[in-house]
Amino acid sequence: MSRIVTVGAAQLGPVQLAHTRAEVVERLIALLRQGADAGCDLVVYPELALTTFFPRWFVEDISTADHFYETSMPNEATAPLFAEAARLGIGFCLGYALLETLPDGTQHRWNVQTLVERDGSIVGTFKKVHIPGHEHHEPDRPFQHAERYYFEPSPDGFGVWRAFGGVVGMMICNDRRWPESYREMGLQGVELILCGYNTPKHYAPDPSQDRLQGFHNTLVMSAGAYQNGTFVVGVAKGGVEEGVDSLCESAIFAPSGEVLARARTEGDELVVAECDLDWCRQYTGTLFDFERYRRPEVYTHLTSQRGSTPPA
Repeated sequence: MSRIVTVGAAQLGPVQLAHTRAEVVERLIALLRQGADAGCDLVVYPELALTTFFPRWFVEDISTADHFYETSMPNEATAPLFAEAARLGIGFCLGYALLETLPDGTQHRWNVQTLVERDGSIVGTFKKVHIPGHEHHEPDRPFQHAERYYFEPSPDGFGVWRAFGGVVGMMICNDRRWPESYREMGLQGVELILCGYNTPKHYAPDPSQDRLQGFHNTLVMSAGAYQNGTFVVGVAKGGVEEGVDSLCESAIFAPSGEVLARARTEGDELVVAECDLDWCRQYTGTLFDFERYRRPEVYTHLTSQRGSTPPA
């Protein structure tokens, strides 16, 4: 039985502050329909797809930013996307901000992705683990990257789900830079990792890295795919958004680490590749046979410490 999943990486151009959710959802549906024409089983959208990248601004009262968060999924704004996907028989993965209110009134703010199967059922929701940026206002920056103010880090870690005939995992933006993200899923047999991102081309703490943004983006996902024998789908929201130029270069990576398809524009664009999940076994069953070759007994630093500790 074939286990080919045709995946569309649905890159978005800028979502400006003035754009409404209805306007954005229309763009998402247009990309979904392109996916249907291309025979896609699954369309993957970027991180924080429904709004502009609001952590670029700092507000003293975080509740004034509540309108950037969803409180349920699906909801009135996204219902047309869910309906059209079910009508077309296409699954999708959507990144957005979630404001969760518990019965005791406690609120949690998460950066999440929700995976939806071809029949419209929700497979799972992943919360971003590695939250970058800063917690406080840093007025000397040309723009803020206050994700650590707006979002909590996930307490759940990296799960995987059986979906689309295989084993699927998710990660968000900065998660892709950390090898632990891929390995955690790799040790659960992941075959397809879905990753949305928003990556400004300017990195204020070290501008020497600016010219390397595209290289680093490819480097980490290619290496993660190869070292764990999995497909990786990286999807950007990029272009010049509210005056900030962000990386595009959405791409789909094979278990070999090769780029199967890459975006050519800085706007809304669908990048499509056929992902034969059985290809994963060529790597997880040989060079990266974890059962045969891993040495967890000598990897003790990985889970026993956070910072690096040089020898005395």
